[in-house]
This record gives sequence, structure tokens and C-alpha cells, in this order.
Amino acid sequence: MTVDPQRLSLRLIRTVDDQGIDLLPLQGLWTDAQYLRLTDQTNQLIEFTDGVIEVLPMPTDTHQAISRLLFLALLAWVQQHHGTVFYAPLRVQVRPGKYREPDLLLLVDPNDLRRHDAFWHGADLVVEIVSPDRPERDTEEKPLDYAEARIPEYWIVNPLDATITVLTLTGDTYIVHGVFTRGETATSLLLDGLAVAVSTVLDAH
Repeated sequence: MTVDPQRLSLRLIRTVDDQGIDLLPLQGLWTDAQYLRLTDQTNQLIEFTDGVIEVLPMPTDTHQAISRLLFLALLAWVQQHHGTVFYAPLRVQVRPGKYREPDLLLLVDPNDLRRHDAFWHGADLVVEIVSPDRPERDTEEKPLDYAEARIPEYWIVNPLDATITVLTLTGDTYIVHGVFTRGETATSLLLDGLAVAVSTVLDAH
């Protein structure tokens, strides 16, 4: 079964408490083109894996405060080292058939060939702030995805257990550079000199 992405329409379903996009009828059948078309038409964060769409939860105030603080720290680094950094929404293609929406993503070289207008074909560093709805998305699934995309460094900021975990790619898998807790400073192996106080990040407001 195929659907013309140019004629794709979204059917909203309303429940007592909220409304959402009815994705069930096409789950497992979505194509890359349909996913890209869908995400071009909404500001909702949506990820895609082999025909299946996942709508991400709306960021909270706490999430956005942490994201802003880290974005400014990464921005200060790239302004000194000529890289580039962005915040969601900006799609990253892990491979054909799989797209993620990192909270933050960075390239050391702003002219990197992986940088495209519609979506990036990878990154040098990505950051995810763990969502309470399904923590394993960020802590278990995305490490596999970002390793598959050959992204050298992945930061997992977890307000649920008050940690920042920095993973670095070795071969085809990540190893732990550090699990940093309150009172400690999280550091990057990839970005020389980048360091942030864990308590400052977790207490951002």
C-alpha cells in the first residue's frame, strides 16, 4: 500500500482530555517521503523508524530551560571554533527509513557535507533531554541509533536521576566517557574545553 505524499492529509482525533493525530491506520506503512511531508506540515516533534511514526511529547518548561542553557554553552564553543549548533526541530537521518529529532545537534565544521537544508545526514554531537513519558527512548534506543549514524558523541541529560551521561563512539558502539552527577562538571571528549556544571544544568530555569 502506498499513499501519495503530496495528497497526504492528517486526521485529528479528539478525546476528553486532549487531541492527537490518528496515526494507527498507516503505522508500519509510512514512507520516508510521507514522513518528511508530514513533518513539514506540523510543529509537533515526530520521529520515524521503518514505516512507524512516533509523536514525541510536548517539551516542558524544565526541558526547555535545560535545552536553552546547553544550547548557549554549545553556541559559545562553536563561536570560538567555527562550528554550528541548532536546537529542535531539525531532523537527522540515521539511515534511509530512520529519522530522529535531537534536542540539540552540532557540527564542528559548518561546511560539513552532512549538513542539508531539509535534514542533516548525521552530526558530530547530539544532546537528548530524557522525557519522563518513556525514558528508554533516550537512554536505550537512541544510543543505538546515534551509533548507527556514526555520531561521535552523545550527551544524555537525565533530570529523572540527576545525571549527565556522555557517550563517545568507539568502533560501532558507544562507551561511557563519564556519568556526571550534581557537584561535578560534565566534559566533552570531542569538544576541547567544553564543560558544564551538572547542578547548573539541572537547576536551569
